[in-house]
Amino acid sequence: MKVLDDFSNIFKRYDLDLEVTGEARAVSTDATMLGIAQFVVDGDDVGILPSVIKALESKSPIDIINDALIAGMIEVSRLWEEGVYFLPQVILSSDAMIVGIAACEAKMGKSMDRKSTVVTHTAEGDIHDIGQVIVNALLNANGFKVVNLGADVPVEKVVAACKEHRPVMVTGTALMTTTMTAFPKIGHQLKAAGLNIPFICGGGAVCEEYVTGYDLGIWGKEASQAPGMAEDATAGESWESMRGKWNG
Repeated sequence: MKVLDDFSNIFKRYDLDLEVTGEARAVSTDATMLGIAQFVVDGDDVGILPSVIKALESKSPIDIINDALIAGMIEVSRLWEEGVYFLPQVILSSDAMIVGIAACEAKMGKSMDRKSTVVTHTAEGDIHDIGQVIVNALLNANGFKVVNLGADVPVEKVVAACKEHRPVMVTGTALMTTTMTAFPKIGHQLKAAGLNIPFICGGGAVCEEYVTGYDLGIWGKEASQAPGMAEDATAGESWESMRGKWNG
């Protein structure tokens, strides 16, 4: 009987051995910044910490955040959009970026400034939050504060979070037709509370015709649209204006 004595392939990161590998493309002319960005692209949340700590000896935390960590995550977004990276890589890269940002924030003694706040959730009765995970990662990478309510979130909890955090935008994900029925209820309650904020709804079960059938609703066809939509909401665009731009 053959004895297994080679454990090198157990828990191996096969995504790093792909013929097409991800590389941080010219995000900086500075070798240190480029190296940190590559840790993000590689999803290396262990190796990135000593590299960031070393860089903090000579570089400002905010420069490292903007020119290396966020720049690296933007490259990850590009690789994902081009079909080179998939959900596991996006999550690993997001984790690496968060580790680096935490080190920079510790050096600054405060949290980094964020553009605005977005509340995200997966619909009540639905545990399929893959789409939300990607949205969270992309919003974080683009400088937005994400209030992540998680999966299977009751309608009332979403509305309460919007009242508390006053986000510029809220997103909802649903995979099943039985759970997307929560979205019109949320839209109605938000409007009744005077919170006329864009409500981006997406997921496998959701279509444009359904979402544009109730006030505040905007169909999010792809998770990659979330940062652009958040930029519009931050700039003060109304939900009607955003629906006209992103839908139809």
